[in-house]
Amino acid sequence: MKKVCLIIFALLGITTIHAQYQVNSFFDDKGNVRLETQELSEAADTLVSIFHRADDVVWSRVVYRIVDMRFKQNYQLYNPVSSEDPQFKSLFLVMLNAIQDGMEVYEKSSDIGDVKPYFNLPPMPREMIPTVLNTDRTGELGDGDIATSEYMLLNYDSITKEMRFNNYSYKGFVRNQLKYMIQEIIFFDKHYSRLYSKILAIAPMHADNTTYYDDMPIMEAIYGQILFWVPFDAFRPYMAKQYIIQSDNNTKRVTFDDFFLKKLYTSYIVGTSNVYDRMIPDFAKTQEEIAKEQERVEWELLSAEQDLWEY
Repeated sequence: MKKVCLIIFALLGITTIHAQYQVNSFFDDKGNVRLETQELSEAADTLVSIFHRADDVVWSRVVYRIVDMRFKQNYQLYNPVSSEDPQFKSLFLVMLNAIQDGMEVYEKSSDIGDVKPYFNLPPMPREMIPTVLNTDRTGELGDGDIATSEYMLLNYDSITKEMRFNNYSYKGFVRNQLKYMIQEIIFFDKHYSRLYSKILAIAPMHADNTTYYDDMPIMEAIYGQILFWVPFDAFRPYMAKQYIIQSDNNTKRVTFDDFFLKKLYTSYIVGTSNVYDRMIPDFAKTQEEIAKEQERVEWELLSAEQDLWEY
């Protein structure tokens, strides 16, 4: 009798293991590698965030950085260039799909050179978004032609209120969409006794003619390349549902949300909050002066926690 029970339990164990293997199979029904998992959709609905009480934050500073996807460490944000890859998407394509799904974006300031986001203003009207994502920079298209133009990455249907993706112009557009600007806040929470950083906003940058900006002041050139601003927390659920391409290990699963939260990217500072309301290129005119000031600010931010402990 004991042997019979053991055999039954063993068979049940094999059945259970087999069922789990089918659910979590590395391959799909067609024998292809399966990287998409159900956990992604569930995780996007339960994103982890730490609560910080306002009275516990004793020091903070806002930082503006540029993430250049031409740097090797940021390649994964740019690739794949194709919009038809069944497994992976670039960060920009994830952003476009999020806009199609209803994510709100915000216009940059009307003051030339002011790159800061203003989320206290109303979001950009849906029908205006295609005009920003225009691959034709000649300015010859009229307002009536823009919404249905073949040059638009997204076409807005005024009747159904839907955004349609234009795959035809995508590759040509992303060829020059090489940077992002991020707004980040670095702060010290005395309750946890440590320094934190949090990305507040992200903006895609596009330059269809890089020589056009050569003779401009640096901050005006950066301003001209910003398309719009997106609140980072509104974008996180979409990033958490998409894995990025791994160059060294194809089965290593890292989402775009992980990529930013773990700071796997490299960036350089263009400015911080200050009493003069100036960015670094506004007062540092040469490349040597800019590099020296960026290094000074980076060191200042790294030393902030130690300085607070000494205080």
